Amino acid sequence: MRRSGLQRDVLALYRRALRMVKTKPQSTQHKFLLFVRYTFHQNATSILPRDVSAIEHLLRKGTRQLEIYEDPGVKDCFVSRDMLDWHEQWRKASH
Repeated sequence: MRRSGLQRDVLALYRRALRMVKTKPQSTQHKFLLFVRYTFHQNATSILPRDVSAIEHLLRKGTRQLEIYEDPGVKDCFVSRDMLDWHEQWRKASH
């Protein structure tokens, strides 16, 4: 399947975020992974695929945020109640 440049950029950012998760302490990797999955899912469902300017904006915002989380000094992240609830629903739907 051929992908547009924007699709490739989003996938590249997602892969980069998943690689960042592996650099974090084992005890907090699950929180970072949940944060990444939830954020990408929420953004993907909140905008239309043809809204290029919104996607570009989210790519820039996500890149800046990822650069902060890639810092070796960042060892933990905040996981909200919404993220945990979403994760529970996702787990139930996939089983």
